[in-house]
Amino acid sequence: MVTLFIDDIEVSIEEGSTVFEAAEKAGIYIPTLCHHPDLFTFGGCRVCMVEANGKLVTACRAPVKDGMVVQTDVEGARKVQRMVVELMLTKHNEDCQTCAKDSNCKLQEVANYVGITPDRMAMLRRSVPEVAIDESNPFFNLDRTRCILCGICIRTCEQINGVAALDFGFRGEHTAVVTMGNKQMAESTCESCGECMERCPTGALARKDDERPNREVKSVCGYCGVGCGIHLGVRGDRVVSVRGDKENPVNSGQLCVKGRFGYNFINHEDRLTTPLIKRDGEFVEASWDEALDLVSSKFKEIIEESGPKALGGISSARCTTEDNYAFAKLIRSLGTNNLDHCARL
Repeated sequence: MVTLFIDDIEVSIEEGSTVFEAAEKAGIYIPTLCHHPDLFTFGGCRVCMVEANGKLVTACRAPVKDGMVVQTDVEGARKVQRMVVELMLTKHNEDCQTCAKDSNCKLQEVANYVGITPDRMAMLRRSVPEVAIDESNPFFNLDRTRCILCGICIRTCEQINGVAALDFGFRGEHTAVVTMGNKQMAESTCESCGECMERCPTGALARKDDERPNREVKSVCGYCGVGCGIHLGVRGDRVVSVRGDKENPVNSGQLCVKGRFGYNFINHEDRLTTPLIKRDGEFVEASWDEALDLVSSKFKEIIEESGPKALGGISSARCTTEDNYAFAKLIRSLGTNNLDHCARL
């Protein structure tokens, strides 16, 4: 263990930890834009600048030392923080009200903390790039006018998903997050898992048709046999979002494209709510009793003619686990193990 002092507060932490981790343990806030607890440290934004033993260092990369004295609120660090955030804002989209991350934006939080003022911003020349929003991905958009080049999406794609579909492209003031060959997202190797979108600190990567829930329901994804933990975002009687459950030991908050975005069928207008029976070549609505009687009679007819092995059942990942269990039990009770599921592994 190493003991250091942060803003005159004594902190003991494991050797090899960073100043940022020590401050977190002590409940001391240090602003940052490129740091994420799921990823390796990057040290690119320089917003976490603090003074350690009289020298300015980046808290997310500076290792702790026994007896170290750290000051987070000194003029030198504050100047660097303000300057960095001001430069980001000069190239950032000013329309926060229509942004999906409004009031939940890390840039807003940090700008407020470091003391960005209208007078200071009026002295700077804004040069927001005129770049079209990449709307090619069916689930989320990439708006580079809201990107702060923190690199979180790039590191997430590489370290979490192992795909590396994104990287920094071009150089200098033209630096941007791009796919290989600067292609549209839909034409890249992106798997649409949405992990980058979940970690994006601004609205650069945001859901299409974003709608905030008014409550969440803890559940388990039914798309395959892994059993990933999820939180269903509900608004009224509609499911409007899904996010991974970080406390679930199965997936630790990570989800695939189906688990994160495959929920629109729940409230879809084409979803069947009444059984259909084919009469004269066309499907017509029927009562549940009528439909079950028909299925039962067909089962008996097939078993009498060809035996129970001629029967088979196909279930769906869009049913609940309990429904799938009951269906499997029904098919096996008829004397056959011909059972399949669209999400088997």
